Amino acid sequence: MRHAIAHRKLGRNPGHRKALLRNMMNALVRSERIETTVAKAKEVRRLADRLITLGKKDTTHARRRTFSLLSDKENTEKIFSGLAARFAGREGGYTRIVRTGYRAGDGSEMAILEYLPAEEKKAKKTKKKKTAGAKAKPAEEAAKKRRPARAAGKTAGKKPSTPRGKKAGDEGEKKKTTKRKKTKEESG
Repeated sequence: MRHAIAHRKLGRNPGHRKALLRNMMNALVRSERIETTVAKAKEVRRLADRLITLGKKDTTHARRRTFSLLSDKENTEKIFSGLAARFAGREGGYTRIVRTGYRAGDGSEMAILEYLPAEEKKAKKTKKKKTAGAKAKPAEEAAKKRRPARAAGKTAGKKPSTPRGKKAGDEGEKKKTTKRKKTKEESG
């Protein structure tokens, strides 16, 4: 059981791990997309989402905390000016991990970690106004529209499904005949 285990150690001592994660966060903020191993991507994702959350607060304290995580003024400014505004409508899940395969050298599972693109607002479709003739539809047609496609007869032209244990080619119920050996009296 993994009780009270806060993070992955990534096979490094604490100073090396902190430097690795800082460099990866800076690269992610700069290019908004990096390729790395799955374990490293999962660790960086935790911190990258935290950066966006701090960027949405936009206070002096949040700026100082972001700078302490990144140690890069340009990337800190990019968090507060661009990335945080992109995710104003979201409450988490700002990144995604896409697994890409295995590395040729050592077989490590690789992934792409990226910030989600800006959400495009979908244009609402305008509904056509109903005419007086449209209101006088028979009840059957209206009921068909309300029912799901399966119940409305989507499979009407197809053969009904066979019960469990039956083969598709079986027609009706056939008795199974078993061959038995004839006794001496029967063969006689």
